[in-house]
Amino acid sequence: MAERAGIEALAVHFTAGVAAGALLLRLPADPSILSTSLLLVLASLVVIVLKTERGGLLFPAFLLLGAFCAFADAFPGADTATFLERRASAWAERLRAFIDGIPFPSAGTAPLLKALLTGDRSGLSQETVRVFRESGGAHLLALSGLHIGILYLLLTRLLWPLGNSPRARRVRYALIVLAAGLFTLMTGASPSIVRAFLFIFLNETARIACRPRDPLRILSTALLIQLVLTPSAITSTGFQLSYLAMAGIFLLFPILEGWYPKGPRIDPVRKIWEAAALSISCQAFTGPLAWFRFHTFPTYFLLTNLFALPLTTLLMGSAVTTLVLRGIHCCPGFLVRATNWLCQALVWILQVISSM
Repeated sequence: MAERAGIEALAVHFTAGVAAGALLLRLPADPSILSTSLLLVLASLVVIVLKTERGGLLFPAFLLLGAFCAFADAFPGADTATFLERRASAWAERLRAFIDGIPFPSAGTAPLLKALLTGDRSGLSQETVRVFRESGGAHLLALSGLHIGILYLLLTRLLWPLGNSPRARRVRYALIVLAAGLFTLMTGASPSIVRAFLFIFLNETARIACRPRDPLRILSTALLIQLVLTPSAITSTGFQLSYLAMAGIFLLFPILEGWYPKGPRIDPVRKIWEAAALSISCQAFTGPLAWFRFHTFPTYFLLTNLFALPLTTLLMGSAVTTLVLRGIHCCPGFLVRATNWLCQALVWILQVISSM
């Protein structure tokens, strides 16, 4: 029945229910009364579905179930400060301390790396934050799915030499999911990072199971899983922007990309167009919400993404390599200097853009 209804439609109805529940919680009423009423209605719907076998009733059932989950999450004592979350906070603190211990030539490098890798922006100067904000590069500082996505791409390329045998695929799957999970925990498991981890987990699971990897189905499944586990995430701006950005990539990007026909050879201009189309797709879906929440719109977002995003990818690859080699006490000095230079280059590019 669920398969006929479609995971996409079920995820949309469940999400709408969670959103409605979050809004109702703002009313002056006892959450236990609201949730009990919803549970009774939900139970009645389940009985009707079982007796009539009408799949259409599954949609309102998921709508009410989402609202019930939102209420249950708001109960006193429902706060889930789990063992993993406590460990995640401790690991994040140790990672920040480890970055501080690396002798970078420039004083601003360690704070920038902590912002990019852990989301801690407390050490950044006001000037650096202003440059990122005015250039439209604030999303580079806000730890999100972008950062774990970059690391995911780097890791898949590094592990590709393992081959494509069944054993190699299982090893690659385990290493990728483990690395993504550790990064999620060590960076505090924010809603947008959890979304990216679920994408990686579902995509890699479908790959190793030789199942179709439909982007919208993965998006819907990740949304459903995340809201079942943490319904309160729906009120997070990072959560909303993260899923809107992915919806833009999956829905609008293929259309924009198709405006530039593919040729038989490698075309640098097409690569530039693909990067621009990707940026426009994300901005088209996230821009209205960003304007509503922050009353700002990045004028030069295209320039920032075309120049700063590739450099950020190089910087994160260099930074992670530096951290790993530093951790096993065999990090060459030139790598530390290269990471420092990439940090300074990123800030300089954003300074040029922000001064326009």
